[in-house]
Amino acid sequence: MASPRLKETYLNEILPSLKERFNYKSIMQVPKITKVCINKGIGVAVTDKKLVDVGVEELSTISGQRAVATKSKKAVSNFKLRENMPIGAKVTLRGDRMYEFLDRLMTVALPRVRDFKGVSDKGFDGRGNYTLGIKEQIIFPEISIDKVNKITGMDITIVTTANSDEESLELLKSFGMPFANQNK
Repeated sequence: MASPRLKETYLNEILPSLKERFNYKSIMQVPKITKVCINKGIGVAVTDKKLVDVGVEELSTISGQRAVATKSKKAVSNFKLRENMPIGAKVTLRGDRMYEFLDRLMTVALPRVRDFKGVSDKGFDGRGNYTLGIKEQIIFPEISIDKVNKITGMDITIVTTANSDEESLELLKSFGMPFANQNK
């Protein structure tokens, strides 16, 4: 099986250019993406348990890896929520699956967002990790619109080894992440 396109691009082009740009002494200092976490909260799952199964199935289809249901940590009576009730789904991608997912996200899914002008560059956490929210799961071509009975969103967190937001921003720009403010 061939190596993912983004992985080859990282090793052959991004790694040397970032090493030169930030004056790293070793290529081991150059930031890299370690994992991608996809999280989907399903708040209405309190009333309908089947929605969690649908969410897990959709995340598994999108990511190419089996997703798991998340459970509530504590009870909240106002939301009719009890402890250990399934209320969401998550999946963590590493290695080749992570690169494949990022490639599909940046080249296929994000351009399908209605009125897309780029993703915000304000989603960094100060430690080099980036999170973006997606409002509709139907931007992924793997999801059939006919089978969707409720449009839900998800959070995608890209975890990097970068020490600062600036390094992480450059890394993601090098991969081709379509940021809105490219003219900085």
